[in-house]
Amino acid sequence: MTYLSQWNVPQRDAEQKSRRGGFSGFHSGSRKTGSVGIAAGIALLLALAALPALPQTRQRAATAVEGSYRVAGKVVNAATGEPLRHVTIAALTAADSLTVESAQSDEEGHFALDRLAAGKYQLTASKRGFRTAFYNEHGDFSTAIVAGEDQDTGDLTFRLTPGAVLRGAVTADGGDPVAGASVMLFQRPRHALQGTRISQVDTTITDDTGAYEFNNLAAGEYLLAVKADPWYALHHASPSMARAGGGADLDVAYPVTYFDSTTEEASAAPIVLAGGSREQADLYLHAVPALRLRIPSPSARTTASPDLKLSIFGTQISGEAAAIPGAGMFEFEGLAPGHYELALGDPPRIVGLDATANLQVDANAGTPTAPLTGTLRTAAGVLVQEDVGLTLEPLGDGNGAHGQSQLQATAHGGRFRFDAVPPGSWALWADNSGQMLPILSIGEGGAPHPGNSVATGDRALTIAVAVSQGDTRIEGFARRDGKGVAGAMVVLVPKDPASYHALLRRDQSDSDGSFGLRDVAPGPYVVVAIEDGWELDWERPEVLARYLPHGIAVTVSDRSASVVRLSGPVPVQSR
Repeated sequence: MTYLSQWNVPQRDAEQKSRRGGFSGFHSGSRKTGSVGIAAGIALLLALAALPALPQTRQRAATAVEGSYRVAGKVVNAATGEPLRHVTIAALTAADSLTVESAQSDEEGHFALDRLAAGKYQLTASKRGFRTAFYNEHGDFSTAIVAGEDQDTGDLTFRLTPGAVLRGAVTADGGDPVAGASVMLFQRPRHALQGTRISQVDTTITDDTGAYEFNNLAAGEYLLAVKADPWYALHHASPSMARAGGGADLDVAYPVTYFDSTTEEASAAPIVLAGGSREQADLYLHAVPALRLRIPSPSARTTASPDLKLSIFGTQISGEAAAIPGAGMFEFEGLAPGHYELALGDPPRIVGLDATANLQVDANAGTPTAPLTGTLRTAAGVLVQEDVGLTLEPLGDGNGAHGQSQLQATAHGGRFRFDAVPPGSWALWADNSGQMLPILSIGEGGAPHPGNSVATGDRALTIAVAVSQGDTRIEGFARRDGKGVAGAMVVLVPKDPASYHALLRRDQSDSDGSFGLRDVAPGPYVVVAIEDGWELDWERPEVLARYLPHGIAVTVSDRSASVVRLSGPVPVQSR
């Protein structure tokens, strides 16, 4: 097993990679250890890739233990099937991601890593123009290679995907190039499910010719948005200029513009990138009169300035516009048409604005927010003393939280507070120094309910959150006809439907069929293994339901050992 990211990100990026500064969507899978080692290993790979390429040139870590096992195969272009020469292949220890052996593929794409000790290794490949990848990678997961007696590791096929390129030019009225425009790249999740959302994966600035370029992109569906200011715009015209009319003519802005040159977010055209594709996406901006937003102060004692943020595909973009205080009034000027989120008052009220003309917003308008406070306890009822990072993820199910950003807080000594939470449905996640703490239940004044969902309203809410601090790991083998199956999607499914998203875990079977599911909370589960299951909508319980009758049941208790081994192999089922 290789788990490439602490959190299952759609983005998120993400690979941003996380995408996941922050969390995105449903968390699953086991935690990859040795993240520092991975970074160092990849840095070594990139350095090796920059060296003059010699067929089958080998380098070995000084601390490597000599062995007699061999991992060999062929590296090919995943898009064309053609062999790739001069690819740097490296074996990293599965436990701590230290590079122990590396080589370069020859003219026909063949590679060999010799003298390996018996053990489990992560296998990586790196070549300029291709996305550095782990062997048989599926999103956050990959297959580790087991070297040892009776292990067939001499005929691997490593498929390396070329990075896609998206480039274009931004022009304005008269065909003039727009320099310094902010071009924002968003990726649409594969499955439009509860808790998943379009996420921003990159941003670049156009050069003096209006050109931009995104390199080494993964295959997927993308959306483009451009934000820019006309270089000649004048939003603070002097009284004499205003009387002469010149200032008004220059009080203009470019609306946020989406590919294919539309200012309507819902009409944005998706850009589908395949591995190695090179696409051109040009955008045209048209200047329109800038807008003004006025907000009367509810009282003379009000000192909290309104906060205005541009919203693009549900992501809040901090704008440069600042509220200008006046006599009983706050004003924003020089605004481009677009969708904004306005927070005003203390405690703040949230107002969604589709600004197409000058606006005046009532000081008492909008949806009130309220604080969310609570305690974080173990299953035994003891307050968690370590600092724990908490994230509220809007579920986006139409109950008021749609379009909201994630909210962050920290539990100190088992107590936490989110200051201003809009009404809606949210998922709560807990992270203790990189280790996910499974949330067992949440109580909202009455009996606790299993799972990690919480509904907020327009009044202060106090909740009691129970988390599991156990580090139980479930180990087993995915097999068919007595043989291990590599690359299968292994899923630990909670029997309690309410705990599905909070406690579900995934992994990918290694070359001998072995797998490990980490950070498992106490409870009853079923383990299933699905060949070619990576395209399944596994987030939907009903999708996995048909596999459960042929899975292996397992129960984890508070008294379980740190490693629980399944009583028998998990049958690999076809998708």
